Amino acid sequence: MWKEFREFVMRGNLLDMAIGIVLGVAFGAIIASLVNDVIMPPIGLLLGSVNFSNLFISLNGQTYPSLDAAKAAGAPTINYGVFINTLINFLIVAFVLFLIIRAINQMRRKQESAAIPTAKECPYCHTQIPIPATRCPHCTSQLE
Repeated sequence: MWKEFREFVMRGNLLDMAIGIVLGVAFGAIIASLVNDVIMPPIGLLLGSVNFSNLFISLNGQTYPSLDAAKAAGAPTINYGVFINTLINFLIVAFVLFLIIRAINQMRRKQESAAIPTAKECPYCHTQIPIPATRCPHCTSQLE
């Protein structure tokens, strides 16, 4: 049983998935920092120093200076500012992944187009000639 478990764990697919998950978590932390520390401050400044994470609606009818104060008071709140931050975070992650996959697909297309042969060898004189040629320009043999 131990041997089977070890073979299962050491399969390439499982290891690839584990590496992907670890990299995904690290990538998520980078994107969260990008959104919260780089992108959101200028957007907040453009909108009049609005901090999206402090946008909330108190459901008990009282007003609080910040979301932290409302949470400390135990007030029920709808945290739509946190939702906006999460939505922007998702859109940035989706866009970055789109750009990465697009670049990978372009590299694959270039590799595939480079692998398509553009010349063939003349069976009589062994000179490289274009694929659509019907006669060898070097030995003038008729090609099939």
